[in-house]
Amino acid sequence: MTPEKTLRLGEFVSLMALMTSLVALSIDAMLPALGDIGRELGTTAPNQSQLVVSALFLGLALGQFIYGPISDSTGRKRPIFAGLALYLVGTLLCVLSKDFETMLAGRFLQGLGVAGPRIVTIALVRDQYEGPAMARIMSLIMAVFIIVPAVAPALGQVILEFTHWRAIFGLLLGLSLIALTWFALRQPETLPNTRRIPWSVRRLASGLIEAVRTRTAFGYALAAGTIFGGFIGYLISAPQIFQQQYGVPHLFPLFFALLSLAIGAAALLNARLVLRFGMYLLTRTALQVQCAVSIAVVLAAWWAPGGLPLWAFMGWGSVAFFCQGLLIGNFNAIAMEPLGHIAGVGAAMVGVVTSFLSLTLGTTIGQAYDGTVIPLIGGFAVLGLLSLTMIWWTRRTED
Repeated sequence: MTPEKTLRLGEFVSLMALMTSLVALSIDAMLPALGDIGRELGTTAPNQSQLVVSALFLGLALGQFIYGPISDSTGRKRPIFAGLALYLVGTLLCVLSKDFETMLAGRFLQGLGVAGPRIVTIALVRDQYEGPAMARIMSLIMAVFIIVPAVAPALGQVILEFTHWRAIFGLLLGLSLIALTWFALRQPETLPNTRRIPWSVRRLASGLIEAVRTRTAFGYALAAGTIFGGFIGYLISAPQIFQQQYGVPHLFPLFFALLSLAIGAAALLNARLVLRFGMYLLTRTALQVQCAVSIAVVLAAWWAPGGLPLWAFMGWGSVAFFCQGLLIGNFNAIAMEPLGHIAGVGAAMVGVVTSFLSLTLGTTIGQAYDGTVIPLIGGFAVLGLLSLTMIWWTRRTED
């Protein structure tokens, strides 16, 4: 199925990337300001400022459960409008926050709101593409989207040089208004009335049960949530690693951008490789490489006198995050492939499982930060092995 009117590929990918990039921008532009936010709003523990990131992820995880099923009954556009409106409210609350609790409440509302465009865009893409074609589109969206994490910390740091950290939220406010206007004016509805599912608790429960019982969808959602937990652990501990451990606060945006570009390069390359080698081979190979490199580097970090040097950490990160870029689009496409007839509910199940699992594991890794990179790299190694085990279990059961 395709809508009566479709956007050209370039505009469609750019619009989807802008809406989904609000998540990354809401996280990465904040990273240089976490210390300032914590000090001004009265945090009491060194790792407590990480909760500014975790609170957004919590709202994101909960919101995905709401918007996906609703989009199956109302169409794709209305839930995105509602989510962007809620995101605007949360952003305003952050701008006006006077204590850390209010900041966390605003961040939670931001996550709850941005879950709308985050999860419904996956269903919107699934309405028009499937299989390797969907994996290609998701990889192209990710390649555009990844530019945001590459430049967002630098953007946040430049803002901090000239004004207050609250101006970063002002930037988020403006970009969300641009996304809302562009989407409203240009994107057609992709779910016609004839394919909409009337809303009811029974239908929702039935769809969720079907999605969970679809072993490919559920198995790969678990695998994705597990392996992405390591990446969230990196996101919330990166400011401490670069600014405190390695003592390069002014170069933090540069190093963060380099690792982000590794993900973007892999996602762009995956758009071509997936049509030749297939999603399953690429995901298995990427996981195996990431596990092997992480195990070797964490052992080196354990025994290295004085800890792992910065150049070695960047070398490990380049390989590990390149592998992440190969996994993101493929995991989503594999999980969603058998759920086209319930794409909204299916996207909700995949998103909720992936988000809650990765948030739990990532926060655990972040809170384990002890002034070294061992908890982070060791987390990547362990979670990679667990993800491989889940994929093996899923494929074995299917066979």
